[in-house]
Amino acid sequence: MDRKLDMAATGPRWLENERVAQAVADALQYGERQLGLYQLRAWVVMLNHVHILIHPEARTSRITKAVKNFSARRANTILGRTGLPFWQDESYDRWVRGPEELEKIVRYIEQNPVAAGLVSRAEDWRWSSAFGRSE
Repeated sequence: MDRKLDMAATGPRWLENERVAQAVADALQYGERQLGLYQLRAWVVMLNHVHILIHPEARTSRITKAVKNFSARRANTILGRTGLPFWQDESYDRWVRGPEELEKIVRYIEQNPVAAGLVSRAEDWRWSSAFGRSE
């Protein structure tokens, strides 16, 4: 299923709208910097889904609600949608068990745009924690 999502083969592609993608990126940054809900380790906004890796400072349900509500309001305004859900109710959460797994997940998240054929280097995908990094 991850590969299908990565290739944007399923679901709406609202996140390919640059203003919507930026609204989601802003929501992720806001949750970390202003709300202090988490430390953001890695993230990527794809065409039809988002991956984040965080060190939580609050309950996962509070984090999910804050990020989804903030970004959905802005995205729906940009898209001219009213009274309609933007995000699916579900999310996939799991605990990271060690430093090796952490780095593997960071690479997976940041390489998503490369795997999907959107860019040739992770650093070139604007809506990612890898953006602009010179490695």
